Amino acid sequence: MAAALLANVLYSTGFVLEKRALTAMPSVSVRNPLRLLGQVLGSPLWIGGSLALAAGFGAQLAVYRTLPIAAAQGIFVSGLVLLLLLSSVLLGEETSGRERYAVGAILLALLMVVLSLSENSDTVGRGAPAPLVLTVCLPSLAAGLWLYSSAERRARHRHRMPTTGVEYGVAVGLLYGVSSLAIKGVSSHLTTQGIGGALVDLLRSPYPYLLLFTGAFGLIMSQAALQRCRASLIVPVCTTVTALFTAVLGTLAFGEALPHEPVRLALRIAGTVLAVTVLLAMPKHDGTPSHPSPPKELTSG
Repeated sequence: MAAALLANVLYSTGFVLEKRALTAMPSVSVRNPLRLLGQVLGSPLWIGGSLALAAGFGAQLAVYRTLPIAAAQGIFVSGLVLLLLLSSVLLGEETSGRERYAVGAILLALLMVVLSLSENSDTVGRGAPAPLVLTVCLPSLAAGLWLYSSAERRARHRHRMPTTGVEYGVAVGLLYGVSSLAIKGVSSHLTTQGIGGALVDLLRSPYPYLLLFTGAFGLIMSQAALQRCRASLIVPVCTTVTALFTAVLGTLAFGEALPHEPVRLALRIAGTVLAVTVLLAMPKHDGTPSHPSPPKELTSG
């Protein structure tokens, strides 16, 4: 639990620092990834944000070794409250009433998922068949890349209304969902005994290669999306898609059985349906002012 809460703080802080750094940069584009990487690596603030995200990754590994996937996702999504607070204080972003209700409904949905868990009967999966993992992950990666490229094409239309970033958030969320499953797979290979054999088994699995792919493409895609859209909207959408993807497909792939009791099963299904419904109903165009109030200065101490 402590590791999950620490991961929340690190991820929220990392996203906000990266967003603030990107706001001060010239426009970045996924069509020129080397230029994008050169821009972000030249920003100390962005590097600080990326280090926070990397530390959150380490905390996430510890979480997946001790908690069922669905429980971990419920705790991770609770970090959206901190993210909204930080984006308001440090970025000067304002969310609409409809968006605040949507985020509240998402938190309620994932609370229902958490309440469906039982410490006595829920088990932590330790492995999944590689063909099943690839069957789940490869179509999801293709869908995420296609959705992102479609959003990019529509965004280039001169007279199109400003997008809220929902499409970008869903696309990046699919990539991070695959990454989350890969992290879960890596955590199952971590051991303090027989390190050499465990490393060989890990390299024979699809997990490190999925992490490399999603890490590279997720980095490029998320930075361009963060620069164009409000962190207070795109990150909750991305986080929700990642959480649902990981909780549902990860639970099945790693053999973490669904609840047998009718009430717990109903809570889990209803929570998942509510989160998906809210996500589909979120506004696709940005109705907030085009020039939000400038972010507050970061001060030391």
